Amino acid sequence: MDAITLLKDDHRRFKKMLEEGEETTERAVKTRKELLERLAAELKAHEKIEEEIFYPALKQYEKAKEIVLEGYEEHHVADLIVAELRATDVRDERWGAKFSVLKENLEHHIEEEEEDMFKKARAILDKAELMALGARMQEMKQRAHKAA
Repeated sequence: MDAITLLKDDHRRFKKMLEEGEETTERAVKTRKELLERLAAELKAHEKIEEEIFYPALKQYEKAKEIVLEGYEEHHVADLIVAELRATDVRDERWGAKFSVLKENLEHHIEEEEEDMFKKARAILDKAELMALGARMQEMKQRAHKAA
């Protein structure tokens, strides 16, 4: 699987989890807690493969450098929101609002990657390079899930 396909598969899973979370209410204590932990674990693995493999491969090219730097910052913001969600009781009325902000942030990030970064990556990297990156990313992701 090439790197971009792997990342898009993650994006689809994130969108599904974000929809699930937004549909919950304060009464869905167990669902919210489990969903947040699943989403946080998936995000951590996704960010790791992007930040340690995919982004460095693109950052060296001038036409992709700015979007890559923005990607790092968007990951940082998502991590801050996840930390705030973990620190907020799921029954608190603010939890839903914070989750909505996380959803909006991640949807924006996904859109920028899929509409801009991935197009640049396909223009810069050939199929063999994308396949090699994808293999490394898949291996790192599997190790991250086993360690979690």
